[in-house]
Amino acid sequence: MDAKTTGIVAYLTWIGLVIAFVLGDREGAKFHLNQALVIWLAGLLSFIPCIGWLWGIFCFICAVMGFISAVNGEEKAVPLLGQIHLLK
Repeated sequence: MDAKTTGIVAYLTWIGLVIAFVLGDREGAKFHLNQALVIWLAGLLSFIPCIGWLWGIFCFICAVMGFISAVNGEEKAVPLLGQIHLLK
């Protein structure tokens, strides 16, 4: 997969993130792989009742924003979570 496709697939589901990481262009899409990983990990906090549901909605909106950024070929960080870097 090329870098743009890898970035798009990373935002779809956990399975998409794993597929993008294993089969995709890791160097070309490192920004989107990192951002999708941070969003999906932060989304795990949505299982907390009440406040977690709002956090889950926020994470979903961030994932949509990241997906749109990947479709447009941009490297635009999502709010609050975009500054966290797990992959180097």
